[in-house]
Amino acid sequence: MLDANLLRNDLDAVAARLAERGYTLDRVRYLELDQRRRAALQEAEALKAERNRVSEEVGRLKRAKENADTLIAQQREVGDKLKELEAAEREIEAAFKDFLAGIPNPPHTSVPSGRDEHANVEIKRWGQLPVIDAPKDHVELGTALGILDLDRAAKLSGARFAVLKGLGAKLERALITFMLDRQTGAGYTEIIPPYLVNPESMYGTGQLPKFEQDLFKVAHGDGALYLIPTAEVPVTNLYRDEILPAEALPMRHCAFTPCFRSEAGSYGRDTKGIIRQHQFHKVELVTFAAADQAEAELERLTADAEAILEALELPYRRVLLCTGDMGFSSQKTYDLEVWLPSQNTYREISSCSWFGDFQARRANIRQRGKEGKPAFAHTLNGSGLAVGRTWVAVLENYQQPDGSIRVPKALQPYIGAEVIR
Repeated sequence: MLDANLLRNDLDAVAARLAERGYTLDRVRYLELDQRRRAALQEAEALKAERNRVSEEVGRLKRAKENADTLIAQQREVGDKLKELEAAEREIEAAFKDFLAGIPNPPHTSVPSGRDEHANVEIKRWGQLPVIDAPKDHVELGTALGILDLDRAAKLSGARFAVLKGLGAKLERALITFMLDRQTGAGYTEIIPPYLVNPESMYGTGQLPKFEQDLFKVAHGDGALYLIPTAEVPVTNLYRDEILPAEALPMRHCAFTPCFRSEAGSYGRDTKGIIRQHQFHKVELVTFAAADQAEAELERLTADAEAILEALELPYRRVLLCTGDMGFSSQKTYDLEVWLPSQNTYREISSCSWFGDFQARRANIRQRGKEGKPAFAHTLNGSGLAVGRTWVAVLENYQQPDGSIRVPKALQPYIGAEVIR
């Protein structure tokens, strides 16, 4: 959530930064809400002062054994007005909070300006592109090998689901274990969180209220729970309403979870295969840091995700997203894109984002500063990696003319085979 003081102190500058990411700040609505908040606060302070004055006078009259009935009636009247005003204050505060909740995170000054993905900036490329005559895509490869079954998945659940079989399932499991082994070896603490979370958790990381249509929701008691779209949600919210000790930061976690996304606005994109699924697996990296540690942590977290691709010898590139292509909560994002021979292009396999204190304000995650004063922590996260897309990249980059798949050397101990036939 945006710091309200930023709007109050420099409305024009914040509006200009938000405009760079395609968001038009409703200044009229902001000024109206801010004025109502200030007026209500001033009126409440005046009534409280009046209540205190009358109370002191009532006490003085009672001590002097004089009649205080008129002042007592006045005291009740002031108290009633104060209750009405406090109710109005809560209503105004809720409206202001809802207004702030719909504003995206202003971009960091190092983020390039641009309207869409065409303005993203390539930072680096790694790896040698494989030379493959007439490369097949992962659907053709996986189906022919009997390790991918989309038709039976559709029979079970409809479109955008997959069944992995035999060595296809073992490859998925190997990738998960390999990624977790590498990231825990790099200093991340492994977490197994719940896969269903409450609305407060979704709000804390910015999925609610803006992206409710992209979430799967189930009834639970008198309310509802949401299937997580990413482990970022439960892992970040582990520390909701807590103060983290300064000496514990930066604090790094990793978690493997299934992820569930309705992606209502994405129909027509990547409908073939398992690039974009309603249910998929991911190993997520989540970091909590102090403000002066966070930018370096973004570089480290991104490098830790890249290390998986390099260990698997999969060609990739790192891209810095422009202002118009970043996610709602992010102030700076690197995308890692892996090479897919069948598409003759790089495709996203990880987004590594620095949120500043945007999520921490929503979730009330603070850290004890150097002087002992609590301040909002900075949160970061990134896929380390999206498992299904890594599965796709392995099949396509390691395909052989006869349709078999060479197993990357790093995965051979996990699979117990050098080739998938």
